[in-house]
Amino acid sequence: MADLGIRTLPVRNPRTGAIDFALPVSSTEEVAAKAAKLRANQVKWAAMPIGDRINVMRRWLGEVAKRNKDIAAADADDTGGCHTSYLQGYITMGNIGGWIEDAEAALQRAIVEGPSKSMPQVEVRSQLVPYGLVGVISPWNAPMMLALLDAVPALFAGSAVLLKPSEITPRFIKPLFETVAAVPELAGVFDYVMGDGKTGQDVIANVDLVCFTGSVPTGRKIAVACAERLIPCFLELGGKDPVIVTEHADLDRATTSVLRGAVHATGQVCFSVERIYVQESIHDAFVDLLVKKAQEVRLNSDNPRAGHLHPFTFAPQAAIVARHLADAVAKGAKILTGGEVETIDGGLYMRPTVVVDVTHDMVLMRDETFGPVLPVMRFKTIDEAVALANDTVFGLTASVIAGDEAEALPIAARINAGAVFIQDTFLTFGKNRTIGTNSFGFSGVGGGSRTGPESILRFVRRKALMTQHGEPASILSDHHLAGPGAA
Repeated sequence: MADLGIRTLPVRNPRTGAIDFALPVSSTEEVAAKAAKLRANQVKWAAMPIGDRINVMRRWLGEVAKRNKDIAAADADDTGGCHTSYLQGYITMGNIGGWIEDAEAALQRAIVEGPSKSMPQVEVRSQLVPYGLVGVISPWNAPMMLALLDAVPALFAGSAVLLKPSEITPRFIKPLFETVAAVPELAGVFDYVMGDGKTGQDVIANVDLVCFTGSVPTGRKIAVACAERLIPCFLELGGKDPVIVTEHADLDRATTSVLRGAVHATGQVCFSVERIYVQESIHDAFVDLLVKKAQEVRLNSDNPRAGHLHPFTFAPQAAIVARHLADAVAKGAKILTGGEVETIDGGLYMRPTVVVDVTHDMVLMRDETFGPVLPVMRFKTIDEAVALANDTVFGLTASVIAGDEAEALPIAARINAGAVFIQDTFLTFGKNRTIGTNSFGFSGVGGGSRTGPESILRFVRRKALMTQHGEPASILSDHHLAGPGAA
């Protein structure tokens, strides 16, 4: 019999529209108790040599491999059958395995040992001290992948982690933490709580550092709450990512790249292409081919593993996309294909939607749409295209597709974004294990990179241990130039 004292939240199935999951909400007391337990266990975890922590994480990797299919199925239930969901077990294994290879060297590169350059008689040694407890508040799109993007390196760094998944997509927690429970040392420093915004507030009240992925309005609230506690936060808050297509671009390559970049995962990706700027001499031919290819894309309503686009994971997002399109049409835009929210067996779907005659006066070109929409705007000169691409409060990623790399590189250098993809779109995964980047504008707050080997350094503080090998200075030796009348 259910415990009547536990508050639950209804969770909607994105494929059927039915409420088929009851989310137990962690109380304020439960969050505090779990945080305290994690803190106590973290002391021993942080004291382990990095090689020992790596061995523990290697055992976890083996447990994830055993439950690969269960993890994928749960993530697919959460998202509605996104293609990426069925790869989540492998993606998680790649995440853990990558840090098994990279963590020790990444931490070692941050170590300083030797004489001070300004005081050679002073020897300087550094110490990396992990934050005791990291709070990870993860979003509903790519729920497992984005939760672990921060949690895994934090654990390798020696921190304990308290995870709060989105209340929209909580099903992946069960199989994930079955793998954690199989590794007792890890289970002592990695736990989760469930709930809504109130639970998130409780997490912030109990941790030393916060990682959040989500919307700008929620990110603002989290930034304020962290500022009040004077604790660091790392926020990824989405994008309105542009692509510039020059007159020399290969149309087949450009349309294929743009279509995937805009509609993969139904456009519910922070680095999805959301604005398309095409040189006016090729605009019409580009649009014709884009529409043709867009019409070949299938929904996965009949078979989640067979189609290309899954339903909207979060039902209200369908209404947001519809509102953006309605505003654009009211201001003169034309929808050439797609554009309707279709209800199929309770799920909410939209086919790839190509829109032309758009302007920056439209919400569609300014706010994050987060749907399978491809608004195409013509430009005359490269200067105009760059100005349009930079006319945004966001700056997560961008793309340039030109005749060749030599043409594209100077354009890419002028765009304000943390990563610019050249001759393709959607290359963010290429940053992992390779390079850290910083977002522009509202897309990222916190200073530290979320990708690349140095991203682990977000979770440690560096101390300086300084030894005086010479004679200590005496206060009696401190002299000032004597003025007139000095004794």
